[in-house]
Amino acid sequence: MTTELNSRSSRPIAIWLLVGVGMIIIQVLLGGITRLTGSGLSITEWNVVTGTLPPMNEQQWMTEFDKYQQTPQYQLLNSGFTIKDFKFIFFWEWFHRVWARLIGVVFAVPFIIFLIQKRFKPSMVKPMLILFLLGALQGAIGWIMVASGLTGDAIYVKPAKLALHFVFALGLLAYTFWFAMELLVPKEKIVYNKKIHKLTIGILAVLLVQLVYGAFMAGHKAATAAPTWPDINGSIIPPNMFGQEGGLLDLIDNRITIHFIHRGLAYILLAMVLWQANRLFKSKATADLKMSNWLPAFLVLLQLGLGIFSVLSSTEIIPNKWGFFEWIAQLHQLVAMALLLSQVWLLYIVRRQLAL
Repeated sequence: MTTELNSRSSRPIAIWLLVGVGMIIIQVLLGGITRLTGSGLSITEWNVVTGTLPPMNEQQWMTEFDKYQQTPQYQLLNSGFTIKDFKFIFFWEWFHRVWARLIGVVFAVPFIIFLIQKRFKPSMVKPMLILFLLGALQGAIGWIMVASGLTGDAIYVKPAKLALHFVFALGLLAYTFWFAMELLVPKEKIVYNKKIHKLTIGILAVLLVQLVYGAFMAGHKAATAAPTWPDINGSIIPPNMFGQEGGLLDLIDNRITIHFIHRGLAYILLAMVLWQANRLFKSKATADLKMSNWLPAFLVLLQLGLGIFSVLSSTEIIPNKWGFFEWIAQLHQLVAMALLLSQVWLLYIVRRQLAL
């Protein structure tokens, strides 16, 4: 896409996109709260318009509670729930969905205004279409994920679909941020370093796999399977990583295997990001890049520490109670998003070679 640099007409669009970035971050965090509180299956229907308002009286609350009582999660896990318990989990799922609708409004209304003002340049049309398609796709994946936990003997959503929902949300986040950078970052701030550019691509590839396995950890509630560090239940390489679920299925269904991969990728990322920071420090770069070269290293160290504390504190989990583990898990997710955006920023500002 042709870069629209320092354009007066483009700056409001960039600010609008950055507001969207902030709202998407909040939405992902709300998704984390929904998962940690077990709230994701409390609303059993996807009503785009009528679902905007919560139940307004006791009769409506009892109707929604009755629908929830027909789900496997209630029958197999939460059969002792009172209407008060149900209202608590309903709130978080409802708020998660309402915030998604609000994101749609925040994107749609300024879009119409900018369209009337003729602020959009031809080079912006394709990214805008991709942005809206990604948003719509994310909503559809969200419902598919919820529906996976409403049938059979499922008491939670399917981990693979949770991972898909999470990764698409991060894809939308990264794309929106990249689009904003296209409109905000002057050409003179872009530097060219082939080695750092390739290293950043490698880090993003490993980080993508790591984020998927973070979602598997969450979906399988795998932290409690090995609440030890640096070993995994007394072993560096735990036994029985393969064979329990049946071959390759262990890679996505065996909680110990998921633990091992998630931890291993964390150490690989740590090494790669520290090496990247070293190269950035030694490179000839703009002042802005020099100021930000320490940030990914700080974030990856913080992320590793939060991951360790998450595992060690998982023994303190109390069902349907918010405690230390839940706070650490949320911070772990927030820092993961910050680390992702820091790498997207570096990928944007450090290019492979000068464009012809």
